[in-house]
Parts: sequence; structure tokens; C-alpha cells
Amino acid sequence: MPTYTARWIINRSITYGDVVTSWVQHSVSVSAAANAGIIDDTHGDVPRLAVYCRPPVAAGLLVCAHATGLHAHVFATLAKLLAEYDLVAYDARGHGASSPGPVTPEWDMYGTDARIVTRWARQRALRPIGPVVGVGHSMGATALVMAALVEPTLFDLLIVVEPIIFPPRDVTPDSPLAAGARRRRTVFPSLDAARENYAAKPPLNELDPRVLRDYVHHGFVAVDGGYALRCAPEYEARTYEMGVAHDTWHRLDELLVPTLVLAGRLAPQQPSALASDIASRIPSARFERWDDAGHFAPLERPERFADLVRREVEHLAPTIS
Repeated sequence: MPTYTARWIINRSITYGDVVTSWVQHSVSVSAAANAGIIDDTHGDVPRLAVYCRPPVAAGLLVCAHATGLHAHVFATLAKLLAEYDLVAYDARGHGASSPGPVTPEWDMYGTDARIVTRWARQRALRPIGPVVGVGHSMGATALVMAALVEPTLFDLLIVVEPIIFPPRDVTPDSPLAAGARRRRTVFPSLDAARENYAAKPPLNELDPRVLRDYVHHGFVAVDGGYALRCAPEYEARTYEMGVAHDTWHRLDELLVPTLVLAGRLAPQQPSALASDIASRIPSARFERWDDAGHFAPLERPERFADLVRREVEHLAPTIS
């Protein structure tokens, strides 16, 4: 397995209630992946991915991938709850502290980034590596599936929440999510004002308050006149629009990794409506639905989701890598 280098940026202590967890931010160079043959080439400024982790432990490696418009720190509460595992989360390109994405964000790029981060995480993990588990939500779930299709031995288990994997369509429909992103307010006078705004209306009002706090605290950057979203609304909108342009649906029967597909309550024309069909196309998949949660299930019910992850990992035989 190729060696990847990471440039250390900052070591920050993050307080979760009465627990202080040291989450170290690394910057993983995409050019290393180019040199190793994972991607074809990079031009101009070298893209970098912001990756967050604690000192590794031997119980198992969890690689967490977030949804469109979010960032790695929405998993900070989960990291506290699953302190016995080596949990690694990252900002997708165009999100959080990672490099900006291209004008047209092809989703294969997100799958490539998931491979880069997982390989890097496997390299730094303690030996022998316990089970390697991909934990993804929405876009992040799709990225992990894409990564596992290219490298079948990368993961021992996938836990994917409402992946964005659609059957083929002749015409790309107008996306209400893209339209909503373009209407999104970009700048707030304070982080408190942003949090109060999101807490008062869907969909982010469904998030656990700890998760919402972390989303706001790490999802904005200081600018003249207040705080601006790190993930530009136009980039978020284009990511939604490109979500129907990949061929993952056709390849689900090639996915050999044991997979749990989780969905929230059934909603027409939403990813939850396709989740059971996705599971049925994966040879070694199981399906589970939470009727008391929505699309953001792992961020709405972090304790319950932590229990689910623990249950699934404990059912795996130890993997020696």
C-alpha cells in the first residue's frame, strides 16, 4: 500500500460537555494520490483534504464521510460517544477546511477523496488493524460506496445512511435541494445568530443541539460584517445537481462489502424512498429504517446511532491487515 504524507496544521482541543477530546487536523495532499496512481493528475494548486482524528487505538477504524453542505465536525459528538474506536472524519472538497472544489463537482471526485482518506487512515492505524468501517451519510455514504467499488478490500463493513444513488434518468430533473441551497443565507452577524436561525426551521432544526452547535462553529469563517458559510451555496447547489449523474446504481451488485443501509422515515421523492431498493441490489446488504428520525438520522439521534455502529462492529470478526 502506498505511503501518504500529511502536513500537520493545528492541534485543537474541543470540549464536549465535561469531556475534552483532542482532535488533530491534518492536511492530506491529493498529489500523493496522483503519484500513487489513485487519480490521474493534478494541475495548478495542489488540492488538500482536511482530516480530523485522535491518537489511534486498536479497537477498530471508523472513517466518517459527511453529507452535502456539511463538514467533518458534525461527527464530533459521535466521536465522543465512540471513544473506544479510531474515528477519522474529513471535509470533502469544497467543504469545511478542505481545498475548494471544481466548478462542476463530479461525484467520482468524492469517491476518490474517500479512498485517499481511508488509505491514509489505514496507514496511520495501529497494527494489527481492527475492522475498517466506512460510516457515511447521504453524499458521504455514496462516496464510500464508490470507494469500495474501486477497492473491494478497503473496508470490512459499510454503514451508509440514505446514500444518494438514483436509477438512471433520461433528463436531469430540477432539484428542489439545489434551489433551496441557492436561496440559502450566506452571512450572519454572529455564530449565535446563525445557530438560532437554523434551530428555528427545517431541516437543521432536527439536528441534535450538540451537532448543530458544531456545524455552526466549524461551518463558518469570519468575514467583514460577520460570518460566512464555508461551503458556498452555489457549490452546494451544483453538488446536488450532479448527484444524479453518476452510474453507481448500475454497479451496486458488484459491491461485495457487508453493508448496512439505514434510512429515516419514508418520504416520497426523497432518498429514504430508495434506500430499501439500494439495499436489495447489494448482495451482502441489510436494511434498517428508523421511523422516528429523518434524513439526518445519525445527527438527530447520535446516541442511538453510536449504539448501532458498536453493534455492527462487534458482529464483525477481527480483521488483521
